[in-house]
Amino acid sequence: MSDALTGVDTASTPGALVKPTAHTAWVGYATIVRKEVTRIVRIWVQTLVPPAITMTLYFVIFGNLIGKRIGTMDGFNYMDFIVPGLIMMSVITNSYGNTVSSFFGAKFGKHVEEMLISPLPVVVILAGYVTGAVFRGVLVGLVVLGVSLFFTDLQVAHPLVTISVVLITAVIFALAGMVNAIFANKFDDISIIPTFVLTPLTYLGGVFYSISLLPEFWQKVSLANPILYMVNAFRYGILGVSDVSLTVAYSVSAIFVLVLGSVCLVLLKRGVGLRS
Repeated sequence: MSDALTGVDTASTPGALVKPTAHTAWVGYATIVRKEVTRIVRIWVQTLVPPAITMTLYFVIFGNLIGKRIGTMDGFNYMDFIVPGLIMMSVITNSYGNTVSSFFGAKFGKHVEEMLISPLPVVVILAGYVTGAVFRGVLVGLVVLGVSLFFTDLQVAHPLVTISVVLITAVIFALAGMVNAIFANKFDDISIIPTFVLTPLTYLGGVFYSISLLPEFWQKVSLANPILYMVNAFRYGILGVSDVSLTVAYSVSAIFVLVLGSVCLVLLKRGVGLRS
């Protein structure tokens, strides 16, 4: 639909008629974040309880029962070794899941169109959804950390590394979830990537083992898995050990943030998958 006076396509150009101000952008960003946080807290039985129960089972089965037979790994009790991986697994799945479900829900309900024709820049819309997903990812990570304290006594070796890796990882998978949501046409589409891509990569990302245990060929194959770098960087932050260089891990993460962020902005500006 074009404006009769300006000829601007108001249906395809977000914020085309009103030049956004810093105040407008902030109000829009805060509104999206508040909506996302309220949604997460309101349905806490779905967002917080299942990860806590699932991770408790992991701690009991893998850490306690199987871990006693494994003994130590990289000089640490096996239970201590898997805690960083399990926390990171929960951050990854919940950051991804929050964005893909929330944004696709906005598409399905047709109210995403209201944001696109508002004076909000797409970068503000994206930032709002990503912030909400990061909030959920970090919150669930803290819940899992709390659960882990019933099974082990963790001492964080590098707090700044630990915090930064969690935040960067949550941002990466929030952006990845946004890409999935943009292209999804039905509810089944938002479960394909988590089931057939995200879950295998997570389990093969060094959550339960050190890649030094693998044959040389499979060690090299494992290095192609981006989640390996995030899990190991987080493990370094907590335990002080890692299978990969911390510099390489940060570099890989930064590349994913830039690439996925750019892809999301381009897709939102073009309205890919958002307009019929």
